Amino acid sequence: MSAETPATPGQFTRRRLQFRSWRGTRPFWAGLFVMIGGLPIMYFPYANLQIGHLTLAMSTTAGAGSLIIGVLLVVLGFTLWFQKHIQIFAGVAAILLALVSIPVSNFGGFVVGFLFALIGGAMAVSWAPGVPPEPATAGAGTDDADGAPSASIPDAGEGAAGEPNDLSGTSPANGANGRHSAG
Repeated sequence: MSAETPATPGQFTRRRLQFRSWRGTRPFWAGLFVMIGGLPIMYFPYANLQIGHLTLAMSTTAGAGSLIIGVLLVVLGFTLWFQKHIQIFAGVAAILLALVSIPVSNFGGFVVGFLFALIGGAMAVSWAPGVPPEPATAGAGTDDADGAPSASIPDAGEGAAGEPNDLSGTSPANGANGRHSAG
């Protein structure tokens, strides 16, 4: 291959756009923060710091607890990526594990892991999927001469097809106002 031979046109761009659309449909950054938070929590209790000929061991009696908390946080991060429908549970569990890591794992991985897991859990709890943009239809929302849209706005109690949008079955339109709903 010479320098003038072009690479596959658009391969990198296509993959980048696929990843971008995948990332936009799930709490990606929340999962990443939770995973990054789990790494120092499970690493620091087993780390040995070498200062010249002096070895400083950070191991504590709760080393196994730190390892379990760190592994659970990493698993919750992957869960946020690939099982987006349980993001509330995973976010709350990440927050609770981050709080438990403070007394168990050297102040939550020297506060670094604690903060990452706490922020990631909060982002997971607050994440909501985006609403896809509606395609613009030609003529449906055109403006009149006075600048006002000509499309009619449906009533709050009506769905898109003009039917009542009451899922409880107690609408006055169907003759039931809730008094006879038990039998």
